[in-house]
Amino acid sequence: MATTFKNKVVKDIGTMKIVAIETNASTRSTIIGISLANTTTGAVSVSVLIGDDASSEGYYLKDVLVPPKSTLKPLGPAEKLILAPNNTLLLQSNKSNSVDAVLSYVDIV
Repeated sequence: MATTFKNKVVKDIGTMKIVAIETNASTRSTIIGISLANTTTGAVSVSVLIGDDASSEGYYLKDVLVPPKSTLKPLGPAEKLILAPNNTLLLQSNKSNSVDAVLSYVDIV
């Protein structure tokens, strides 16, 4: 199996769910880092969801408060988040254009 280290920047996350990472039928991804930065002067709530190949979505984080001008790092140093084939990682905030995200991950093909 080939592995490729990647990162992704997602800007201006708001009230609509945004697909940050998506795997296909032949790919798995291991998320090794997530940073969610509140870019506003007020507190915001952020959610991270995982979607599977059956169109089900579940919360990894739900409505976690991020103080103004602060960053939340929900994955601990020893923790990893696995995306199986045909999965998605979605991001959402309770305010428009309020959060930037940086994700580090490994694609396994």
